[in-house]
Amino acid sequence: MSTDECTSWREHVIKCLRERNSKECDNFKEIILQNNRLIGQCAQLKSDNLKLSVENEQLRNSVSTGGAGPNVAIVTLEKKLLEELTELHKRKGENSQMIVDLNVKVEQQKKLIAEKEQSLFEQQTANNRLRAEVQMLHSNLEELKKLNTTMLDEHTALHLAFSASEEKLRSVQDENRCLLDRLMRYKSKDADKLNEENESILRKRSDKLKRDIEDAVREPGSSNNFSSPVPRSSTSPVPFGSCAVSDNECEEASINGAMDALGMGDDDYISGRFSAGEAETARPSIDTLKAAGYLGQPNPTKIIMKFEAHENESHAVRWSPVERMVATGGADRKVKLWDVGKASTEPRAVLSGSSAGINSVDFDSTGTYILGTSNDYGARVWTVMDNRLRHTLTGHSGKVMAAKYVQEPIKVVTGSHDRTLKIWDLRSIACIETKFAGSSCNDLVTTDSLGSTIISGHYDKKIRFWDIRTEKQADDVIMPAKITSLDLSKDCNYLICSVRDDTIKLLDLRKNLVISTFTNEHFKVSCDFARATFNSNASKIACGSADGAIYIWNINGFLETTLKGHSFGSGFFHSTAVNAVSWSPNSNSLASVGKSKRCIIYSNS
Repeated sequence: MSTDECTSWREHVIKCLRERNSKECDNFKEIILQNNRLIGQCAQLKSDNLKLSVENEQLRNSVSTGGAGPNVAIVTLEKKLLEELTELHKRKGENSQMIVDLNVKVEQQKKLIAEKEQSLFEQQTANNRLRAEVQMLHSNLEELKKLNTTMLDEHTALHLAFSASEEKLRSVQDENRCLLDRLMRYKSKDADKLNEENESILRKRSDKLKRDIEDAVREPGSSNNFSSPVPRSSTSPVPFGSCAVSDNECEEASINGAMDALGMGDDDYISGRFSAGEAETARPSIDTLKAAGYLGQPNPTKIIMKFEAHENESHAVRWSPVERMVATGGADRKVKLWDVGKASTEPRAVLSGSSAGINSVDFDSTGTYILGTSNDYGARVWTVMDNRLRHTLTGHSGKVMAAKYVQEPIKVVTGSHDRTLKIWDLRSIACIETKFAGSSCNDLVTTDSLGSTIISGHYDKKIRFWDIRTEKQADDVIMPAKITSLDLSKDCNYLICSVRDDTIKLLDLRKNLVISTFTNEHFKVSCDFARATFNSNASKIACGSADGAIYIWNINGFLETTLKGHSFGSGFFHSTAVNAVSWSPNSNSLASVGKSKRCIIYSNS
């Protein structure tokens, strides 16, 4: 300790001792004064008693030597002395008792002082110990602050490195797509040249055959030569109109005819409806195409409505379960409702209240309420009828990415980047349970109307299962990359999961196993919250891509169609990445939104 601290401590101790001395002396001051007074009175009484005893002795001597005259006065004086002596003894006894009582009180006060001194010593010891702990905690706090600063710097550096790497990856992917497109164009040109050469060879062979026949007719004995069969070999000419290709080529031609009858030609391979590997090896047979679902429900390839949904990028889209109405959410902090039945390009309603961009929207099963999540760490509930904000759910410490109804319309579950899931009671507008996932949640679904099981997809590549009735967590399912979205079939048996490695996984929830993977060489997941969706009967899957296309697979894993600009006219489709798609629960209509602010509604009629 320094000299100033030591001096201050001594002065403080001296001051405390003086205050204690003053308090304790004040309590006994009156007792001490009374005791001193009694002692003085006792000494005075002893002196008076001694004087009276001397006088009494003198009187007795005088009586024994003198006459009888003063006897009466002596007797009277003796009585008086006896009474005074009795009174003095009485007062002496009372004073003695008072002294005893005062001594008892003094002893009690001494004990009390000893207890207080012991308590003071203990408090001083505790105070010293607490000061040492405070000093240690201050030291730890400084170390933690330094460590936190270091971690923040490392996080910033890593984030910058990640952004640079991701940008580099995107550029490499774009370059790869360009190279693949060029390769496909070159292959297409090579195929066209090969076909032209084959046609030229066939024409030459046909012309040569005609000339040989004409020469044979002009020669003598031509009838026999003409009637004899022409040998068929690999080097001999082939008659005009016959098949000049191998059996495999004839089989391929029949498959091409079947594919043309179904509306699928070579352009579909080049535009990305089938992978380059499929185009290079062998095309599927007619039986394979039938099994893949091409003869089933038609795909929504016709645009029936398009409009600018938001001022900035659009993040979410969802169909109403009861109306021909679509809800969209965007970076302009608004949720908008669009009446598709009336084909109106003006919003039916604009739901405000959020202070940051909207990440997801969802309806309840009756279409009465709409639920939206936001980057302002909150979720909100609006009523569709009067467009009023009913509830604001705040409590997360990170942006909220997804929300679903649980035991509707009583409870809501939200998933956030703060690595937690929260269950909210809408009656009290309070969080009743928090589940710690350990990783950022990008999307979630609930298994039934009671919401007994919550399924969440996370940044750490895991799908987690939460049973809210037993508060137990089932085994996680690990994906090959971070998860961007989840969607559940109506029978709750199948789950699709879009993954950042540019694939979509199909899970059988009865076995908790991945049973199929959907991918294409041109398909790229657009962002960390890109949404894939089932159609109403879970027979098809749709998902948007980073190149502005929408890919539609059937449940058997076959890519049925690609809604893309160069296939149907680029002026009507998305020109940038598609963030979310939603299939209508009541019709074969598909809604999509993306970075281009545009919302497009597709149908097959």
